[in-house]
Amino acid sequence: MTGHSRYSSSEIAARGKDLYEREIRARVEAGNTGKYLVIDIDSGNYEIDEDKLAASDRAHGKHPDGALYAMRIGYRSMGRIGFVPAKERS
Repeated sequence: MTGHSRYSSSEIAARGKDLYEREIRARVEAGNTGKYLVIDIDSGNYEIDEDKLAASDRAHGKHPDGALYAMRIGYRSMGRIGFVPAKERS
């Protein structure tokens, strides 16, 4: 996440998480687990896509100066770094 002129990274994350929990989660979670969600924290508008870059590009296109928060639906993180052997993935 890069800097924003109006908000710090921690403010963007806090507001994004709050918006998701209060207003968005109930509408999007069913059937979208694993997809990427990008929220404009000022308007509450969001984009969902299986491709995180596509969701980000659409959100940025609608809100070029917006403070955007990205997450993966149903996961605690956007992805994983490192290797996990197949027998440990289940």
